[in-house]
Amino acid sequence: MVQSQKAEHKDLLEQSINHLEHLGYEKIKADLDGFDSPKSFLKKGSDIVVTPDITAYRRSKKYYFELGIKNDETKLLKSKWRFLDVLSRMKNERFKIITKKGHYSFTNQVLDDLNLEKNLIKL
Repeated sequence: MVQSQKAEHKDLLEQSINHLEHLGYEKIKADLDGFDSPKSFLKKGSDIVVTPDITAYRRSKKYYFELGIKNDETKLLKSKWRFLDVLSRMKNERFKIITKKGHYSFTNQVLDDLNLEKNLIKL
């Protein structure tokens, strides 16, 4: 999810956190009030800040979670997802996409454009 969408999709973020807690994830950090904020990354040479929507641990493995929601800023979303995918592979961590009904085809289209093979977590 792009930073400009965080306020309007706050309920989906909370629903995702509850689902992850139910699945056994621990030490959950989210870009949401009441939770610690995940580590942010600054793109060199610009003022773009990349912050994962949710980070969590399960069996001592770190997971990055992103919400796949329709938006007009697909270029920014693609670069964010590409960065998080590369970062997670470099550090031997995991990167997953959470989406809900009505956003499946958009999310799959973005993943196809990036040539990423991800199993979506569907809410």
